[in-house]
Amino acid sequence: MFTRIDIINALYYLIRIINLLILVRVLMTWINPSPRNPIVQFILSVTEPILSPIRHLIYNVFGYNGMIDFSPILAIFLLNFLFDFVILRLL
Repeated sequence: MFTRIDIINALYYLIRIINLLILVRVLMTWINPSPRNPIVQFILSVTEPILSPIRHLIYNVFGYNGMIDFSPILAIFLLNFLFDFVILRLL
């Protein structure tokens, strides 16, 4: 049976992996890899469900739809906040 510490560790590593994939996605915008690459498709399929709602939130609240995408920064901040201040407080 899993203990609380096992659950916290699993969530910690899951959030770190998602943060890393978001960072890799940001770096991919600089090199513009082929969207047909399976690794690129995997990274996009994992990160897009997280970034898309944040992108819409930024547009709806602030009306910003500029050249710089702030959704990865906000997503990483929210994931870390979720882990540090919500999950650790509940468990």
